[in-house]
Amino acid sequence: MNKWKDRLFVAGAVMVLAGALLQITRWPVAPYLYLVGALPFAFLQLSGGCEGADVVERRLRRQQMLGAVLLVVAGLMMLFLHHNEWVACLSIAAVLELYTAFRLPSPPAHP
Repeated sequence: MNKWKDRLFVAGAVMVLAGALLQITRWPVAPYLYLVGALPFAFLQLSGGCEGADVVERRLRRQQMLGAVLLVVAGLMMLFLHHNEWVACLSIAAVLELYTAFRLPSPPAHP
């Protein structure tokens, strides 16, 4: 059950990266590729929930959820604004995701 979630998460992350890199070249399909990756990536992060009782862990999970939502917003900005405003949104999302990736404790390994 968790293997397919892990694979979907990685595939979404790869599509987000590819879509963001291709958006720089103004390839017309790039925003769609980005969004196809951002939606499952964000969904899987949002469905994780705040299971920790620690106040710091709950705050970090909320920051991670905000980063996930901002990834989707950046994709929508790619589609509808047609300038480089999406870069600011993506940068904020990336900082939040990177910060929480290092600060949140890793989940226990599943067999």
